[in-house]
Amino acid sequence: MSLWSFANPAKFMKVTAPLVPALSGLSLLLLVIGLVWGFFFTPDDYRQGSTVKIFYLHVPAAMMAINAWGAMLLGSLIWLIRRHHVSALVAKAAAPVGVTMTLIALLTGAIWGQPMWGTWWAWDPRLTSFLILFLFYLGYMALWTAIDDPDTAADLTSILCLVGSVFAVLSRYAVNFWNQGLHQGASLSLDKEKNVADIFFYPVLVTMAGFVLLFLALVLVRTRTEIRLRRLHALQLRERMA
Repeated sequence: MSLWSFANPAKFMKVTAPLVPALSGLSLLLLVIGLVWGFFFTPDDYRQGSTVKIFYLHVPAAMMAINAWGAMLLGSLIWLIRRHHVSALVAKAAAPVGVTMTLIALLTGAIWGQPMWGTWWAWDPRLTSFLILFLFYLGYMALWTAIDDPDTAADLTSILCLVGSVFAVLSRYAVNFWNQGLHQGASLSLDKEKNVADIFFYPVLVTMAGFVLLFLALVLVRTRTEIRLRRLHALQLRERMA
């Protein structure tokens, strides 16, 4: 089966129908296991105390905030190059999920930062780039709402997505770009000396998998809803013209 066959809305709806409940159930299972494991069955950190456990929400949410924009970028590029409507709708559907993940990351980061840094917010380069990414999410969603013609809206939001990708990259690699500021280095690393201890590492991996599957499930649900709304709009236009 060709990947481009999913550009057909009917094909997309048929294939994704059984995926939504499967992804939803599996994501819920992984999130419950990961969060319960992390919050109740791991020790407090010797420096950060119990505050370290916000890590199990903050890290997966931050990861998905950036990857959601990556999914939007991919959908936008396919739209601009191939003009497949489903890809534009996937990008549109991913935005509210991505902005929610970004907000969770910002809030949990603030909750962690207050006892650790003595402040809820600092204009650290890494934090600032993430805040700008959040504003790009809001602008992207507002642009979709402001333009009536769906193709024009898809064109302009795709261009905005390309521009905002700079801040998605900065948010992802800010830990490598800047060694200054309050924000700590990367929590997860291939370098064993920099990576968190295994007792924290494994539950957060489970939680991250749950966040990924939750993101996929929500994007599929929202994309399917967007396709139905397009069909309803087309039917309404036909009735008016009849």
